[in-house]
Amino acid sequence: MAVLNALRRTPGALQRNPVLFVPILVLMLFQVPQLVLQSINPLLASVVSLGFSLVFVFVMPFFQAGVIGMADEALDGRTSLESFLREGKANYVSVLVAYLVLVAVNFAIGFAAFIMAIPIGFAVFSDLRGGVGIAVLAIAGLIAVVVVLAYLLFVFFIQFYGQAIVIDDLTAVDGLKHSYAVVRVHLASTLGYTVLVGVFGAVAGGVFGVASILVSPRTTAVLSLPQLSMVSTIGVALLIVVLGALFGGFFGVYSVAFYRTIDPGVADGA
Repeated sequence: MAVLNALRRTPGALQRNPVLFVPILVLMLFQVPQLVLQSINPLLASVVSLGFSLVFVFVMPFFQAGVIGMADEALDGRTSLESFLREGKANYVSVLVAYLVLVAVNFAIGFAAFIMAIPIGFAVFSDLRGGVGIAVLAIAGLIAVVVVLAYLLFVFFIQFYGQAIVIDDLTAVDGLKHSYAVVRVHLASTLGYTVLVGVFGAVAGGVFGVASILVSPRTTAVLSLPQLSMVSTIGVALLIVVLGALFGGFFGVYSVAFYRTIDPGVADGA
């Protein structure tokens, strides 16, 4: 019920407040230079992409807090870019700290995967006797599955830390704890929400992936696809910007609407 209630309320909030798309549109515009450079100089595009990724680590918390604040207001009536700036400034530090926790966890998972890749590679490419290679591969694979499941559970329970910080005015640590507590009580609803968002995310990721292939000369050459002109490349990049803004705006409001239906502190079941 919470999933459907939130889904029902989201289009109306966006229709009343198209300004919600503006911050996300600005953020998506940063993708245009990367896509265009990919068709000109893939190596330079990789460097620029890495630079943007490092900058986004510190910029995203502001955008996240601002969009959540706007979405919260939009569900009750009207919102504005002033709300985006106000909520972004007020909650930046707390959201940044929680965001850095996620970055640290991702780094730890990546490092663990790298360590586990060593015995896996050794088992595959070495000539070990008595089936030891298969045993090592099986153990490493089992450990990898456990680590991945643990990570998915971690993300599943703390995915609403941003909403908790902005809407409930909590600190970073309390926001993470509150997200866990709320999800723990509403496991079935949160699972349905996560699956739905995952499907939307997979579709959006697929579209972005196809666009990246189309604007990459190396990839199109390997796949024997026609190389796009500069005008077509810019057109594809702008299309991705528009679709990304639409998806981001919808998801931003939907995530807040769902959180408000399961958060006892808000008790928003309208």
